Amino acid sequence: MATTATVPAGGQKNSYATSITIIGALFFIFGFVTWLNATLIPFLKIACELTDFQAYFVTFAFYISYFFLAIPSSWILHKTGFKNGMALGLFVMAIGSLVFIPAGQTRSFGLFLTGLFIQGAGLSLLQTASNPYVTILGPIESAAKRISIMGICNKTAGILSPLILGFIILEGADDKVAQLATMTDLNEKAAILNDMAGRVIVPYIIMAVVLVILAFLVKQSPLQNIDTDKDDQHVNEGVVHKKYVLQYPFFSLGLITLFLYTGCEVIAADTVINYAKSAGYPLVNAKFFASLTMFAMVVGYILGIILIPKTLSQAKALGISAIMGVVLGLSAVLIKGNVSVYLIAFLGFANAIMWPAIWPLALEGLGKFTKIASALLVMCIAGCATLPLLYGKLADVLGDRQQAYWIIIPCYLFIAYYAFAGHKIGRMKKA
Repeated sequence: MATTATVPAGGQKNSYATSITIIGALFFIFGFVTWLNATLIPFLKIACELTDFQAYFVTFAFYISYFFLAIPSSWILHKTGFKNGMALGLFVMAIGSLVFIPAGQTRSFGLFLTGLFIQGAGLSLLQTASNPYVTILGPIESAAKRISIMGICNKTAGILSPLILGFIILEGADDKVAQLATMTDLNEKAAILNDMAGRVIVPYIIMAVVLVILAFLVKQSPLQNIDTDKDDQHVNEGVVHKKYVLQYPFFSLGLITLFLYTGCEVIAADTVINYAKSAGYPLVNAKFFASLTMFAMVVGYILGIILIPKTLSQAKALGISAIMGVVLGLSAVLIKGNVSVYLIAFLGFANAIMWPAIWPLALEGLGKFTKIASALLVMCIAGCATLPLLYGKLADVLGDRQQAYWIIIPCYLFIAYYAFAGHKIGRMKKA
């Protein structure tokens, strides 16, 4: 049977509800931090005078840390347990936030990237702990529903964070851009850019303080630990026993699928402001498209909670979402005008169920391999680092941000393959 935490009546049921509530709060927090990047990209593009390709190093620096630190995070969790590991992750994120102080003071893009990398390191620890925690806290068949609830917490924060940070750091940005375009005095120009860069200091100081307080609260919380290290030496029914986790084809294909999905999700959310700007929207209005993308994801998550598993299986939900991604993506690159911007934002709806569905499909039946498998899946969040960067390069080379969205089409096609066939490979056929 799958590794789960049973939820009987009484005190243990209350403990389960407490655990879900605490994890939901954590998903809100790291959703808030993660989706600030949608605003940081156009902001730093102006303040640090960057090309599209250079600006998307924001996502690269933030997410590449997952690739390097997911395995060490798994080792840390073996030593600390889930609860202490989550508290440590929050504290590391606070350190990354504090790096924004010297970055804003010096307008150093390198320091901004350093702060983002450290924040990503803390998040890699949080993700390595929280995603399998939610998956194995209850029945595997309803894992996508629990992860969807976490997704609502994450994306609700994603709706708010671009609006809040955008209000603070993008206020009057269009006027500044117009002013800078006609300015010839380099010292005066530098003064305006330095003033813009300094706008991030106060928000990130507040964020650091909040993260430290949360780290303390999580450490003192009654969050229950789930020990997967004492699992039986054999994996679940329906899966042939292997010596190494990568010997399971359904898991290896799941790694590729998660890599491609995360890249598509971040492309949709973090490029849409710049794309809307290129389509003629002023920044003061373009910033709302990132929140629209997150809102579309929240709607998708709510549908997932309603439909999975009673009406749709996790695999079918993933397949339908992938097909929707192909249709919206093709429409976005072929249809001209403002409609295309909305189509990119609505990719959030197609992307919503993918993360909740891929995790249980890839983890089901892995037993004692759950923690290392989770760490490897978290490493695949590196798709968020590489695919948006490739999108930015394509946009620069083609001189057309719209046509650069062709990059997402083969990604969604592979996700559809995994949903309909790939996740079954290496499993025993049911009688």
